[in-house]
Amino acid sequence: MTAHDSSRARGRSDRDAGQGPTRAACPAVFIAAPASGQGKTTVTAALARMLRNQGKVVRVFKTGPDYLDPLVLAQASGRPVDQLDLWMAGEAYCRQRLFDAALEANLILVEGAMGLFDGEPSSADLAALFDLPLVIVMDVKGMAQTAAALVAGLASFRDDIRIAGLIANACGSQRHRELIDAALPSAIPLLAAVARDADLALPERHLGLVQAEEIREDLETRFEAGARVLEAEGLAEALLQLPPVTFSAPQMEATEALSSLQPSLAGQTIAVARDAAFSFIYQANLDLLERMGATLRFFSPLSDKGLPPCDALWLPGGYPELHAAPLAANTSMQDDIRRFYAADKPILAECGGMLYCLETLTDVDDRTHAMLGLLSGHGAMRGRRGCQGMQTAELPEGPVRGHAHHRSVAEGTPAPIAHGRRQRHPAPGEAIYRQRRLTASYLHLFFPDNPAAVACLFGQGPVPACPTIDTEESNGCD
Repeated sequence: MTAHDSSRARGRSDRDAGQGPTRAACPAVFIAAPASGQGKTTVTAALARMLRNQGKVVRVFKTGPDYLDPLVLAQASGRPVDQLDLWMAGEAYCRQRLFDAALEANLILVEGAMGLFDGEPSSADLAALFDLPLVIVMDVKGMAQTAAALVAGLASFRDDIRIAGLIANACGSQRHRELIDAALPSAIPLLAAVARDADLALPERHLGLVQAEEIREDLETRFEAGARVLEAEGLAEALLQLPPVTFSAPQMEATEALSSLQPSLAGQTIAVARDAAFSFIYQANLDLLERMGATLRFFSPLSDKGLPPCDALWLPGGYPELHAAPLAANTSMQDDIRRFYAADKPILAECGGMLYCLETLTDVDDRTHAMLGLLSGHGAMRGRRGCQGMQTAELPEGPVRGHAHHRSVAEGTPAPIAHGRRQRHPAPGEAIYRQRRLTASYLHLFFPDNPAAVACLFGQGPVPACPTIDTEESNGCD
């Protein structure tokens, strides 16, 4: 048994015996970059596939409120991918996920968001908190020694982070690689150089990567090609030789608080829309609903004729603007959802789900289609300009943290019951609507932030009294 295996066994033993706090050790790497668009997800997915092909257990996490990258990374690694975000999820949640992963993994990968120091909290904050060594992925096209200077600057910007090496992406030649390698500080090795190759890059559209389910076979080809490149570079050996990172379980209070909520949705069946039009779903949200006793039934508003038997309905975000015509054509599903609404059953509609609830939706080709009409108003795409940012949904059931990310606008909607509270700005955020038991907003909620509020939102009890209505209009843009 290796030292790593022994550590994992001790972690399992401590946890099973009910002893606390427990610890588990595992090699772990934080994949970061100086900016967006450097190839972090492409490299992380290729690395995960390479390790999987070698028979290793690799657990991957994504920093921030991202739906699309985790689906790609889950396909590459063969295991679920959770989001880690210190503001939205909290330290205890992130610590628990990393601790659980360390009990089973040979290597943990955490992919960052934006640039290393961007955001509050930033990728650097998360890496520093859990002492994760950083691997910088940088697109080096058009530079050589300057790439080394940028990495050196990242390494010296804060004294609580440590950079384990550089992966030079879009490297032009062997000579290009040599120039970068020679200029790097001695403490920061060049771990790999990935040649410029359009066949390795992941396809994108207006809200980010194309959904994994739509291009599964194409992704497989790209994963395998990237895995071969990184394997030839000897990257797995370099990362697995890094000193293990020790993760401790969170304090018992957090676990006990969740345990007390476990029966709160017992006996409730929640129908969850999940298809090409509605797929922006945190796995953590599904896990929480099931831990609170709910039974989940997935269905497709695109192809199913009606709802499955259920007590509550969740219409998450996604790409209804790309599928507005078939959504409008499925009138039997629309009629079934309208009857569900008229029966005063709980419905949560987030972003794309809210657009589906409006009277009409004008799609990306400027064609207008009839939607559910549960909420007055009309949705339309508005080109490249969009709204995004972290916000707290001020629901009558209680505050729930989440985020907004959309390139559409909803007009002619009723007066909201509240607005989202922005993370760092005093202006009102996204409007929150409540009609009968329908709750609709552009906000995507992270359920583990406030399980009690979520249980009340989907439960069958009386609707909480609404707060004072703030009728100041806001489109939620920062």
